[in-house]
Amino acid sequence: MAPKSDSVEEIVLNFVNEQNKPLNSQIIADSLQKFNLKKTAVQKALDTLTDNGRISFKEYGKQKIYLARQDQFNILNADELNQMKEENAKLQQQLEEQMKLISEVEGEIKTLQSNLTLEQIRDRGNKLQSEVKQMEEKLKELRGGVTLVRPEDRKAVEDTYREKISQWRKRKRMFKDLWDAITENSPKDLKEFKEELGIEYDEDIGVSLQTFSDMLQHGKKRMRIQ
Repeated sequence: MAPKSDSVEEIVLNFVNEQNKPLNSQIIADSLQKFNLKKTAVQKALDTLTDNGRISFKEYGKQKIYLARQDQFNILNADELNQMKEENAKLQQQLEEQMKLISEVEGEIKTLQSNLTLEQIRDRGNKLQSEVKQMEEKLKELRGGVTLVRPEDRKAVEDTYREKISQWRKRKRMFKDLWDAITENSPKDLKEFKEELGIEYDEDIGVSLQTFSDMLQHGKKRMRIQ
């Protein structure tokens, strides 16, 4: 038994949103065969969804390309990304300073062990071990971000950052797929065509997806140190 019309629309809408890339009706119909949907039912649902503004579409000749509405995805702006980068740099600097202090204390212990009597070494060693323990606790707090933000807030920011990087990457791929489809047989100069449409690449405004992805990888390495 075929799904009801409202169920068909929800199935098609969920699929378009999950894919979040340019799709034509044939691809959508083929992908939804497991729901026992015919292409005519899928096309009818697509027409209803576009008429209601729940998905977007572009016409290229006789073909329609359907897209998920991009205003439903929350993406950090450049200022928010830069702020996260600055906070990450501050944490890294504090971590390096604490590691340097611990290294100095350990060096002092070695020096004292070669110059003091056994009793002095024990007393001094106990004191320095206590200092090292205190510094390690402080370093642990810094690594966990306790002195700057609560752990749950930090995790929320990192999860949001990871999601926005993923959305950025998907949008770039989506644009490339769509751009390649549009310009595949176009006689126009691609650079002039891009300027005519007012399209700007990330590199045109001095932004690099790789740079922000590297920040995420650096954060993972820092978590492994902990």
